[in-house]
Amino acid sequence: MLLVGKSTLTDALVQKAGIIGSQAGDVRVMDTRADEQKRGITIKSTGISLFYEFEIAGKRDGYLINVIDSPGHVDFSSEVTAAIRVTDGGLVVVDCVSGVSVQTETVLRQALTERVRPVLMMNKIDRVLLELKADPEEIYQKFQRVIEDMNVLIATYHDEALGEIEINPVEGNVVFGSGLHQFGFTLERFARIYALKFGVAVESFTKKLWGNHFFNPKTGKWQKTDTDETGTKLKRGFVQYVLEPLAAVFRAATENDHGTLGTMMSQMGVTLTADQHALSERKLLKAVMQSWMPAADALLEAIILCLPSPLEAQRYRVDTLYTGPLDDVCANGIRECNPDGPLIFYVSKMVPADKTRFNAFGRVFSGTVRTGMKVRMQGPNFVHGRKEDLFVKPISRVVLYMCRKFEAVDDVPAGNTCCLVGVDNYLTKSGTITDCEDAHNIATMKFSVAPVVRVAVEPKSMGDLPKLVEGLKRLAKSDPLCQITISDANEHIIAGAGELHLEICLKDLQEDFMGGTEVKISDPVVQYSETIRSGSSQTALAKSSNKLNRVYMTAEPLDASLVEGIENGTIGPHLDSKELGKELVSKYKWDAGDSKRLWCFGPDSRGPNVVVDQSKSVQYLDQASSLFVEAFAWASAKGGLCDETMRGIRFNVMDATLHPEPTHRSGAQLVPAIKSCMYASQLFACPTLLEPTFLAEITVPQEAVGGVYSCLNKRRGQVISEEPRFGTPLVQVKAFLPVAESFGFTADLRGHTSGQAFPQCVFDHWEEMAGDVFDEKSKPNAVIRSIRQRKGLSPGIPRGEQFIDKL
Repeated sequence: MLLVGKSTLTDALVQKAGIIGSQAGDVRVMDTRADEQKRGITIKSTGISLFYEFEIAGKRDGYLINVIDSPGHVDFSSEVTAAIRVTDGGLVVVDCVSGVSVQTETVLRQALTERVRPVLMMNKIDRVLLELKADPEEIYQKFQRVIEDMNVLIATYHDEALGEIEINPVEGNVVFGSGLHQFGFTLERFARIYALKFGVAVESFTKKLWGNHFFNPKTGKWQKTDTDETGTKLKRGFVQYVLEPLAAVFRAATENDHGTLGTMMSQMGVTLTADQHALSERKLLKAVMQSWMPAADALLEAIILCLPSPLEAQRYRVDTLYTGPLDDVCANGIRECNPDGPLIFYVSKMVPADKTRFNAFGRVFSGTVRTGMKVRMQGPNFVHGRKEDLFVKPISRVVLYMCRKFEAVDDVPAGNTCCLVGVDNYLTKSGTITDCEDAHNIATMKFSVAPVVRVAVEPKSMGDLPKLVEGLKRLAKSDPLCQITISDANEHIIAGAGELHLEICLKDLQEDFMGGTEVKISDPVVQYSETIRSGSSQTALAKSSNKLNRVYMTAEPLDASLVEGIENGTIGPHLDSKELGKELVSKYKWDAGDSKRLWCFGPDSRGPNVVVDQSKSVQYLDQASSLFVEAFAWASAKGGLCDETMRGIRFNVMDATLHPEPTHRSGAQLVPAIKSCMYASQLFACPTLLEPTFLAEITVPQEAVGGVYSCLNKRRGQVISEEPRFGTPLVQVKAFLPVAESFGFTADLRGHTSGQAFPQCVFDHWEEMAGDVFDEKSKPNAVIRSIRQRKGLSPGIPRGEQFIDKL
């Protein structure tokens, strides 16, 4: 079970399991890092396995729940992705004052794509009652709007295999409460109280507590309209039987009205200790609410009744998880969650065990993982039938991840999460562990954010270079998204999702992975992509250095929907050639002949660029096709404008003249020629840059909106919507903000609004830069020149003529 939003709520579950005492909500036991405690935010996902006894319909059973507390900040969305992969259900925590945020949408999209069923926690209802002091009917409308917003998102990203997953308080999949005050309830909890008092059925009364149900005291009946026969306004069921009793308790506690509070507590069957009686105001309120409606009871009720068990979930998740045939022994083992089947364990992330070693955290989807068993460790680049990225090694130990410590166990059966010791030497970030030789990999995770912000690091003293190299290897293991590369100028580059993500990565590198050794850090730079606006104005010709081979190529832009499909994995090299061809023809209107002659995707064999053979009857071309693939991998990773990655370009091989003697058309001859031909094709096709763009969601009081607009205008931001937050004096502004303009944005925005604006930025899309790259006064021209200067390339922007040969 995934919990996204509030570590204070996880405290309630941990306390219920008997691991911590009455300090739940204050210790944030799942925040295991010092900086998490200091900043008050979760940075790394943390797991814990908890056992409960719970009674349903008079029957008491034991339940083992694997909980993962994951971050709420958008910069750490990759941690959420890693957690979602190994969970079947998620508790999404939404602030009922500020409502559904951009991060809520990001999390829901990821969860529903992975077929993870959500339940909703409406948090901070204490703020609505104590601070906003809104009319009860307004509060209901506010809650209703948040739930409607959630259901709109669910409908947008819904996967039919999940069945009906609409959020509805009557169904018990909405918990109302407060992490700070450690209380929570479902509508059924209140219905049970009134069922005893009025002698009515719990199920029927629960339905009356939500929606248009108004009790008419004159007739003693429920009705759908809010006025009686005399025109007198009636109270909604939720207002009369939920909000008003809550408000009365809140009022009595915060006003230290012990007499009224004592009467209400005796009616509620709540008894406080002498120490609790001595408390006042907010502390007294927490003690009362925690005793009357413990958050853990409500959360457990929603989790057990509304979220699926692994036995149920893996039946409909198997086809999105397993990349092999869905009828083989491994797929069947996953589908049945069979503890006696072949072992299929997916490593979703590495958890630091000490300063040098990592434990591989993941989930057993099939079989049982045991200490000492010999397994196949298949990295993300493993291809069935090959030996690359494959290691056959024993598992040193199996341990349970218990937030701040690891508990050794002998074995863990299918459906559970755990950590494996001794795997970190062979897998970097993720991978599949199995004991079956015919097993395919579990699908690679798709992150909702991109590592578009980069810095270069170097040691202050060159004697510390080995420390830096080793530290960067550990950093790469510790973070699911963080990318470490070495540039052509031999700089060590760290790429992250945003400023905060990079700040945490650099802190971990210096303090945890380099033993306090300081490094020099460059200013942040942004990763751009190269693309084209039209087809090539002429066919490019390049000759091999021995002049015995010729290659003719053109380039054209790929359809935007196809680029998106390749990036989100709905289409790509994982499909067999017939299925791929069928998709390209039916969905993307490709020529049937072209769809059968698509050679490859790139870069990394799966990127959003392709090579298509459009030539006719060229001798020896099939034998040389692998050289085209090799040259394309090189060119698409470092484009012709400024060595940035290409995106959305299709290269067409129009013709070729190849020497009959293999030694005269070797890789040394053809690869440079093909690469030059691709660069020329790109530069003849109106080349331009794509810049990464954030979606910035800014919550601000109405009177400070002008400051938001002036700050965005200064940074090339584009406002796309401005909506009032229902029931509050706040406005939510949504805007597109270029990542290149985002450095220092938060501080600048708060300066423009006197500290009243709160932004959240998440990577949204790639935006084409306006202007001609060859025009020295244009923005893309200036950006390309600065990139070329930084990379040590020649200052001038190359043109297609520099890469072609003449007949």
